[in-house]
Amino acid sequence: MDNKLAVTQLASIAQEARLDIFRLLVQAGSGGLPAGAVGEQLKIPASTLSFHLKELTRAGLLSSRQEGRYVYYIANYDAMNGLLAYLTENCCAGQASSCPDVACCVEEKEL
Repeated sequence: MDNKLAVTQLASIAQEARLDIFRLLVQAGSGGLPAGAVGEQLKIPASTLSFHLKELTRAGLLSSRQEGRYVYYIANYDAMNGLLAYLTENCCAGQASSCPDVACCVEEKEL
């Protein structure tokens, strides 16, 4: 991953409604949720929701599929994991003992 993609993805979730949408879709699993269900659960009007879903999709954090008249949105777990890996790839400069409370280092210690 490069800095430009990381900035695009981080910017797309650096807004309260989009972060809520992304987290809801991550929880929904690989089946995703129809757009209407996302809007209902988060109490976001359809026109506003459409804008936010477009931004998250443009950043590569969501994908969609059409089923009949419904559009389902699905979290892109590969993109999410890629962003997390990019953010933590040099965690604690490889010295897990120097930052025991950082999640990436805690996992390394347990290995």
